[in-house]
Amino acid sequence: MEKQVLGRTGRLVSVVGLGTWQLGADWGTVTDDQARDVLEASLESGVTFYDTADVYGDGRSEKAVGAFLADHPDAGITVATKMGRRMDQVPENYVLANFREWTDRSRRNLGVETLDLVQLHCPPTAVYSDDEVYDALDTLVADGAVAAYGVSVETVDEALTAIARPGVATVQIILNAFRLKPLEKVLPAASEAGVGVVARVPLASGLLSGRYTRETEFADDDHRKFNRKGESFDVGETFSGVPFETGVDAADRFAELTRTSLTQNLMPAQAAIAWVWQQPGVSTVIPGARTAEQAHLNAAAGAAEVLGPLFSSGVREIYDDSIREHVHEKW
Repeated sequence: MEKQVLGRTGRLVSVVGLGTWQLGADWGTVTDDQARDVLEASLESGVTFYDTADVYGDGRSEKAVGAFLADHPDAGITVATKMGRRMDQVPENYVLANFREWTDRSRRNLGVETLDLVQLHCPPTAVYSDDEVYDALDTLVADGAVAAYGVSVETVDEALTAIARPGVATVQIILNAFRLKPLEKVLPAASEAGVGVVARVPLASGLLSGRYTRETEFADDDHRKFNRKGESFDVGETFSGVPFETGVDAADRFAELTRTSLTQNLMPAQAAIAWVWQQPGVSTVIPGARTAEQAHLNAAAGAAEVLGPLFSSGVREIYDDSIREHVHEKW
């Protein structure tokens, strides 16, 4: 597994991490034993960066990660959590008193005195420009509640606003073969500023695995069924905002590109993950996994050879032909 420095945190982390939303909720049923198997398999495969949030299962994901962390105190693990989505999404709620309450709860859930990294969890756009928000976050660092802070964003403009702030250590953003806009300005700006980029949704909610057809059905408690039109949260978090049928067809092209343009034997999901972490400016990519096997396969992408310009040009062609019109100007 390759490793890179996570922006202004100064921490060395695996280029493939683990996103743990699915261990909490909204991806169908995952038992406690299955969640632990995924966490253990990831560590066995070299993963040292784990991303969670206080809202994933209302703390269930954080508690699972915390129990795992307690059993591996010397494994060099970095845990990033997120805060802010458990209250009404209005800028007035993003104040120091709430930050202290939220981080105290996450510290208890994770069983730590100091959070490695806390990220504002896709707050209202106005929050990213509020001086008092960053003053409050700086206070959390000074108090020792958090070691570093970052933001998770929906749009490129939100990312650029945050990157300009001197205390922001990381920016988390959707980046995958179906969401190329961050390549234009976000990654260069982050690199210049020394801000780490955490790339989320690298498989476009599983589309880029190539396992789905137009007839695939998802469980009622899976956001890939109940959030197709943004009924519960930003539609960009579900299939990267790409209409499902369009995404299935484009994913078939991506799978064919993987078969025909690469000399190394990678599955489509592994190629998708490797392509993301190999983009200049990306610190780590955080695919989710619901089984130990998926976790092992995802992590293996962290040792992939450089995919090369032929593959990248193929990704761009698929995007321009099928995806751009659906996502590029929205996020």
